Amino acid sequence: MNAIAPGDKLWLSVRREAETVLASDPGFSGSLSAAILDHPDLGSAVAHQIGQRLGEGAADRRQFARVAREVFRAAPDLVDAGSRDLQGIAIHDPATTGLLPPLLNFKGYVALQAWRVSNWLWRQDRTDLALLLQSLSSDSLQVSIHPSASIGTSVFLDHATGIIVGAFVTIGDEVTIMQSVTIGRKPENPDRAPRIGKGVLLSSGATILGDVHIGDFAKVGAGAVVTSDVPGGCTALGIPARLINCPEEVSR
Repeated sequence: MNAIAPGDKLWLSVRREAETVLASDPGFSGSLSAAILDHPDLGSAVAHQIGQRLGEGAADRRQFARVAREVFRAAPDLVDAGSRDLQGIAIHDPATTGLLPPLLNFKGYVALQAWRVSNWLWRQDRTDLALLLQSLSSDSLQVSIHPSASIGTSVFLDHATGIIVGAFVTIGDEVTIMQSVTIGRKPENPDRAPRIGKGVLLSSGATILGDVHIGDFAKVGAGAVVTSDVPGGCTALGIPARLINCPEEVSR
């Protein structure tokens, strides 16, 4: 896959992958039916994954899946965003060869879709339920994204352990965030949160704090601490971060 497909075609592809796996290994029949084949569309399947990941018991799993389905029915654009997220993984992750593995096994994908649900609830003033989903995602998936954040599509939370995205953070399309990344405000300036541009790579252990803008297609190196702007196309390394490999027009 090298281009973003419409959501209905994506769902057909996911089902075909599941049927191929089932044909080669019938031992997966129960789990694949519950996760994929029993569902009419991607939204229903993603809602099931959210319930399975966030709920501690059967009743909780049913409840959270039901909440997610209701949100997806009310806001089908969230399913379109989830479709683009899933396809973005298949396109950009060299270790992924299909759509089914990230849908079933990548906790970062599920955490991002759970955030999309919580963000919609937050914008509907259902803040208590939104914050509950954030808390459960933090506990179960080790990904904590505040419901007030703003995140684009084709976003990839790679490995997705120890990721923290604070209140009012803005993240653009096609961003990749590795494990143990923190993005948040400074206590002395709580009204200003980081803004992450399109196509940015945030490497493992990076920290982005305060009223800063990371420009389109910039890279933040592993363990870097960024407290000032990073122009588009530049790489930020070190503590505090310094800029290298900037485009010529930025360097001038």
